[in-house]
Amino acid sequence: MDYQKLTPELIEQLKAIAPGRVFTNGDINEDYTHDEMPIYGKASPEAVVEALTTEEIAAVMKLCNEHHIPVTPRGAGTGLVGGCVPVEGGVLLVTTRMNKILEYDLENFVVRVQPGVLLNTLAEDAQKQGLLYPPDPGEKFATLGGNVSTNAGGMRAVKYGCTRDYVRAMTVVLPTGEIVKFGSTVSKTSSGYSLLNLMIGSEGTLGIITELTLKLIPMPKANVSLIIPFPDLESAIGTVPKIFMAGLKPQALEFMGKEIVISSEAYVGKQVFPREIDGVEAEAYLLVTFDGDNEEELEAISEQASEVVFDNGAIDVLVADTPALKRDAWAARSSFLEAIMADTKLLDECDVVVPVNQIAPFLVYVKSLEDEIGLTVKSFGHAGDGNLHIYCCSNELEEAEFISLAEQFMEKVYIKATELGGQVSGEHGIGRGKVSFLKDSIGETSMALMENIKRVFDPNMILNPGKVCYKL
Repeated sequence: MDYQKLTPELIEQLKAIAPGRVFTNGDINEDYTHDEMPIYGKASPEAVVEALTTEEIAAVMKLCNEHHIPVTPRGAGTGLVGGCVPVEGGVLLVTTRMNKILEYDLENFVVRVQPGVLLNTLAEDAQKQGLLYPPDPGEKFATLGGNVSTNAGGMRAVKYGCTRDYVRAMTVVLPTGEIVKFGSTVSKTSSGYSLLNLMIGSEGTLGIITELTLKLIPMPKANVSLIIPFPDLESAIGTVPKIFMAGLKPQALEFMGKEIVISSEAYVGKQVFPREIDGVEAEAYLLVTFDGDNEEELEAISEQASEVVFDNGAIDVLVADTPALKRDAWAARSSFLEAIMADTKLLDECDVVVPVNQIAPFLVYVKSLEDEIGLTVKSFGHAGDGNLHIYCCSNELEEAEFISLAEQFMEKVYIKATELGGQVSGEHGIGRGKVSFLKDSIGETSMALMENIKRVFDPNMILNPGKVCYKL
């Protein structure tokens, strides 16, 4: 694609659109050159525009579309697939200053927000209203616009669904600069193609989200977490379908191996998960949360769940029923990625999703690649929905050799996931780093359909080039 460079005249026009919020050259923060997985590349934009309004974004897009200037949208930059890296330079359009919670509609259980509102901010504010915003990705300081752009999942997806299930409407600026509204406050529709759902998960390649209407639910009155150690990972994973078959409906259901638990607890400075019970070593754990209307209901659920897991090989069941215990248990779980990053020089990750009954054979296969490829493998994930987080790591290799081996590892992992009926990403998205793997998984016809959809929205292909379905 024949992209143009920003001229001094065009930079002055950007400054007129967003006075005091356009940065160039040495004034550009280095953080704007990468996301949280720099292995997928670093690149500097020619200009950064920190937008405040829908109208500003529309004006920037009209200008850039007219002059064939590439534009990369960016929220908090917490992505893990290079999705917000400005690989073609151009303009980096940042929405983090658009961070207002605009309005609650308590009669319709929705809230209107700007895209730069942080997940944690909405979660805490909704709780003050007695409401819950159910999506719960591990990165609590990501923006809601970014969550919607990747259809982020998280730990509560097993009961409540992903971000997609809570988006009712949005305002979008198209690559051509037009402002459109998709969806509405209503809870169901059969009114033509769902452009709303097409935008969700499109990773900033079809348009820029400037306002969201999100569904809320009443806050559950009580919850309890169970820490369940197992003698091996296969027993832990094999128990997951039994929990559902017993009619239990966990709010969250996570699995983790011993090694990642030890690393995380060292990182947060507190041990919560038991290492040994009655002489039996714990090699894996399930961390399960149930919610309900009252403590009596949860006590009955916990007893039933305990019977199920003991029948399937659990060593013990520890009930975290106080705020401190629950906080400590989930703090350890939420710190897994940070713990891996803290003691690893080089790493790559995938977040494949496979059918729940295929988790165990898939993880056995992945672990077997350690010796074959020559990389350390660490894994954890959402056992309830089959979304697995797998990291290949090294502290000894040079970066070029690591990247080569990591690519071999990922290729084998994605082939196996596809064989088992899975898909390339459960919640992180495709971004820049996984485009070729997506093509191998879904085939050339599906990739061509997606690229043609992009061309309808973005005829000059200026918006977030090189991501998802369009390889430069």
